[in-house]
Amino acid sequence: MKTTNFLTTAVIILSLASCKEDAIPKPDGFLSLEYPEAAYESYSYPNSSFKFDKNKAAVIQPEENFSFKIDYPNMKASIYMNYRPVENNLDLLLKDAQKLTYEHIVKADGIQESIYEHPEKNVYGMFYRVIGDAATNVQFYATDSTKNFVVGTLYFYTKPNFDSIYPATKYIEDDMKIIIESLEWTK
Repeated sequence: MKTTNFLTTAVIILSLASCKEDAIPKPDGFLSLEYPEAAYESYSYPNSSFKFDKNKAAVIQPEENFSFKIDYPNMKASIYMNYRPVENNLDLLLKDAQKLTYEHIVKADGIQESIYEHPEKNVYGMFYRVIGDAATNVQFYATDSTKNFVVGTLYFYTKPNFDSIYPATKYIEDDMKIIIESLEWTK
């Protein structure tokens, strides 16, 4: 009996003496999304006036009126590409493209603009990063200012939460930069 009391007392004393720091709960794990390295191929939408390099993992889905979307099924996202001919309406096309971006200022924490110019290819435009929980986080437009105008806009098929979709946004943003940098007019 004395041995049992001694062991019980020893276990209690050791238990109390061994816990000198408060227990701290472990934080939840952070989502780590990894995507394959992008490989690109030249693409020309049928009957269109331009071509560009696109990610081989993306799928082209036709839309109406020279528009199409570049789907990223694993990320539940698409780049909507809209082509419009310039017919003495460049100012209107530019205003519409800029309006599309700045409509998101209500939800955005900020908008970063980058001017894009490639005189050798006659491609001029703007690249936008919309920071925050906006419906679209990346957009661009490009034109030759006389015949062609194209707009690309990224959308996710989910409620916007900038922190959660950031890895996918960054991956597709890099693809959109490749699109505008490789863009060439064919007509």
